Amino acid sequence: MTENGGVSFWLQQVGMPAPRPTLPGDLQVDVAIVGAGYTGLWAAYYLKRDQPDLRIAVLERRFAGYGASGRNGGWLTNSVTGGREQYAKSHGRDAAIAQQVALNESVDEVIRVAEAEGIDADIRKGGELTIANTPAQLERLRAFAASEQAWPATDLDLLDAAQAAARVNVEGALGGVWHPHCARVHPAKLVLGLARAVERLGVAIYENTTVTDIRAGEARTDHGTVRAAHVLRATEGFTPDLRGEHRTWLPMNSSLIVTEPLAASVWQRIGWEGRETLGDMAHVYMYAQRTADDRIAFGGRGVPYRYGSRVDQDGRTQERTIESLTALLTRFFPAASDAAIDHAWSGVLGVPRDWAATVGHDRATGLGWAGGYVGTGVTTTNLAGRTLRDLVLGRETELTRLPWVGHRARKWEVEPLRWLAVQAIYGAYHAADRAELRGRGTTAPIAHVADLVAGR
Repeated sequence: MTENGGVSFWLQQVGMPAPRPTLPGDLQVDVAIVGAGYTGLWAAYYLKRDQPDLRIAVLERRFAGYGASGRNGGWLTNSVTGGREQYAKSHGRDAAIAQQVALNESVDEVIRVAEAEGIDADIRKGGELTIANTPAQLERLRAFAASEQAWPATDLDLLDAAQAAARVNVEGALGGVWHPHCARVHPAKLVLGLARAVERLGVAIYENTTVTDIRAGEARTDHGTVRAAHVLRATEGFTPDLRGEHRTWLPMNSSLIVTEPLAASVWQRIGWEGRETLGDMAHVYMYAQRTADDRIAFGGRGVPYRYGSRVDQDGRTQERTIESLTALLTRFFPAASDAAIDHAWSGVLGVPRDWAATVGHDRATGLGWAGGYVGTGVTTTNLAGRTLRDLVLGRETELTRLPWVGHRARKWEVEPLRWLAVQAIYGAYHAADRAELRGRGTTAPIAHVADLVAGR
């Protein structure tokens, strides 16, 4: 029977960490970080390594890694959230290229730190493979490849059907693209190992401590107030729960299932020896990895949004989402059609209104922030952590000059407009995918949705 919700399969597999203490009461530190996921932990790690005398407190509502950092699909990839073109328009082509190069380098930086800190996170840098399995998807894939190859530092290869199948034998795939700047990771092993590394440096992590309000010089919690010269918000999809932040980012849900370990005979038919991460060109796209213990972890959007920006707490996934993901997994990999689904779960990610991630710090107030990764945060959080370090320490560096620094999107609309917009977006996505599976050419809803989301 499929286990549903609670913590992710990743966290269940490694075992629940021993609870850390709650905040003991009012506290004075130099830097208070709200959120003990990848963003907050990376920021704490680099700040403490560069300036060991800093007093840093990380405040976490549940436990380190409970949120998206312990629930994601394990893609350590170089995606520029929202696309490079936005930065080319706002800051020029060179700035857009610099953003891409920084993310390429961040993939290797995570791998470097994991090795240096003894974090065994099942990391395998096999690149990212995206396949097309309808003629409409193939048309989009070729256009995407041409666009990517017009930029330096993307290093993308366009693959025909046979070349794609030689990497991962997806049933009916007509072609693919591959780039090297991606690694498969075990999300929970990475975040829990990073939390331990941060503690070894002398950073205090307070769990089961709910921050309700962030303002200049303080973070107010249910166990006391933490006063600090710098207060950094690293709450991603849980940001709407903070006072005054209800419409800052949309809390979007994404769901995963994971199979039982597959037999060697099944893997002989599927291939996947390179452990590439796997995606597709559907409008409602999927994402997958071959795990270190030979399972398939397979994800996609289920019920993407809850009315009123309510944030999902328990990770339970609707049965129809489990069924649809299982059906798609079976369509991709008929050899795995008899495999049991061991676990299903969901996680929450943060979506700005313009779909562009951001990092920043106000020197006047000491307030900093990072997030809005729209599902691409495993790598971007590392870049955010290093950038927050430089901003807090008052440095002007290549990182602080990147075009996403200081970016702010306008707030999302009030309800019911938010809910109606998301329903319309995903209704269009699903309808387009169904039509394309029946052989119709692309209906290209993505362009219209981008205009809607950007307010154009």
